[in-house]
Formats: sequence, structure tokens, C-alpha cells
Amino acid sequence: MGDLFREKNIKPMLIGVEGEAFDSHEYLYELKLDGERCIAYLDGDGTDLRNKRNMKMLPKVPELSQIHKQVKCRCILDGELAVIHAGKPDFFLIQKRSMMSNPMKIELEAQRHPACFTAFDILYYEDHPVTDLPLTERKKLLESVVREESARFAVSRPIERHGVAFYRLAEQQNLEGIVAKRKDSRYYFDKRTKDWIKCKNLKDSDYVVCGYIPKENHMTSIVLGQYRDGQLIYKGHVTLGVGGESFRKIRDLPKINYPPMNVPDGNENAVWVQPQLVCTVKYMMKTESGSLRQPVFKGLRTNKQPKECLED
Repeated sequence: MGDLFREKNIKPMLIGVEGEAFDSHEYLYELKLDGERCIAYLDGDGTDLRNKRNMKMLPKVPELSQIHKQVKCRCILDGELAVIHAGKPDFFLIQKRSMMSNPMKIELEAQRHPACFTAFDILYYEDHPVTDLPLTERKKLLESVVREESARFAVSRPIERHGVAFYRLAEQQNLEGIVAKRKDSRYYFDKRTKDWIKCKNLKDSDYVVCGYIPKENHMTSIVLGQYRDGQLIYKGHVTLGVGGESFRKIRDLPKINYPPMNVPDGNENAVWVQPQLVCTVKYMMKTESGSLRQPVFKGLRTNKQPKECLED
């Protein structure tokens, strides 16, 4: 293994399973923040933030360029990039920022809705990886590395044992949910692990954008798909929340003459596009037939490829 800090090409560990909230002495419980996963490379020379596709994020969130001053030594942290609005993480706002490229508009948005980075793990300390340490030891090390916290940089503090009560609190506040992590778990790059369990209040799934259907009253429905055995499968529509910069990017996709999958009646007026973009849709539940109840378009994902959108 080369030097992780110099190479700056970490693919983070991923949650491997979803389940109901539970109580256990063997787990730590943390809030699941509704943002964009990021790896932070921090040392005396500066800050470097990379998303899961290793895209440099600091040009998108220049207000975080000084967070390296809030740690005591060179380190690599795993955490969540988010925008807090009305006291809660706002997925739409951080996704909107991820897609912006105009420095002046980014600066204005940074003043209106500043981003923050919340660290929940440490992967590298001073000059060596610490991924083989158990989670509880990494958490202590993370606490010791941080010089100070601020509105722009914070540390996620887990609770022990009381996973059910913690989940209910997240549910009451209409937050995304919680993540349960085994206390003795190691950190494995680019792996999905059952050592991390998400307990979600607000359900969401990722879909391939396959087309759109103009409707009355300036409304637009996005046609959704997911992959099954390498083939796109029709997954319905979403209308609420569609618009703005996300829809402009969808509208600008190359058009195709035929749907990229088999579709039922009701899609005759669709404009079909090349399946190049991924979107996230929030919903209350799925019916027995697999359709979504009360779906809401959350935004486009810049850190996921269409082929990664597998049928769930």
C-alpha cells in the first residue's frame, strides 16, 4: 500500500445492510446525516475534500478551505458534507452546490447556505493508516486530533446501547435515521460491510433518469429505472420536487428515439434521454407491486454511476 495521504484516492467503506432499530452493548449509534459522503485530507498545508468518486469538492464549498486549522496533525477523516437549513441537513441544497460551477454563484450560495463537514471516522493519523484499529479506538483518536469545532467543522458523537430510543428521537425530528456500527469493527476501503447497519426513517432509493414527461401547470414527471441483471427495468415516475438546475441538466441530456427499457402504457408523451444521470427519490413506503407512495424528487447524485443503481 502506498501513502494514503499522498495518493488521495480513498474509496470509503459503505453500509452493507438496512434494518430495524435495536438496542445492543456491542454497537455505537450515530445520526444518519442527509448529505454527501466525503473524505477530508487535512494537514498544515491545507484542506482537500474528495467525494466518493474522488472529485475535488473544495471548489464547490470554498467556505471549508480552512478546516485543516482545526486539527492538531496530518490526518484523513471520513465524514459527511452537508448544508444545515432550518436546523436540519438539507440534501437538495448540498446537491445543488455539488452541481454548481460558476465561482461567483458558488460564493453567493456559500454566504446564503454555508456547508459544513461532520467527521465520524479517522483513517490516517500523522504518518500511517489506523484502519485496523477497532471503531472505539478510532473514535477516541478522532476526538484527540480535533483542536476545536465550529459551525463549519464538527465531530459526530455516538451514543451507546439505546439504539431504539435514539431512532425514535430521529423519527420525531423527521431526520433521516441512524446508523448502528459494531464497536470492534475495522475499516475496509471500498467494501460494503454488515458491521454498519442503517435504520432509516425517511426511505429513499437511487434511480436512473430515463426520460421525462411534460405535464399541465408547468409540471414534469421523471421516468425512473433501475438495473436488474444488467438490464434497465421500469420503476415508475416522480413529479413532486422536479425542477430547477437538476431538471435543466436532465433536459440537456442527449435525446434518444426509443425508451431504454420496456415501459407500460402511459408513457407515450415521454421524451427519452440517454441513461447517464442518477437521481434520489424519497418516499413513505413501497406498495406490494413495488410502486412508490408519495415519492419526492430529492436531486441528482454526482457520486454514483447509473450501473450502480440496482433494483431494491
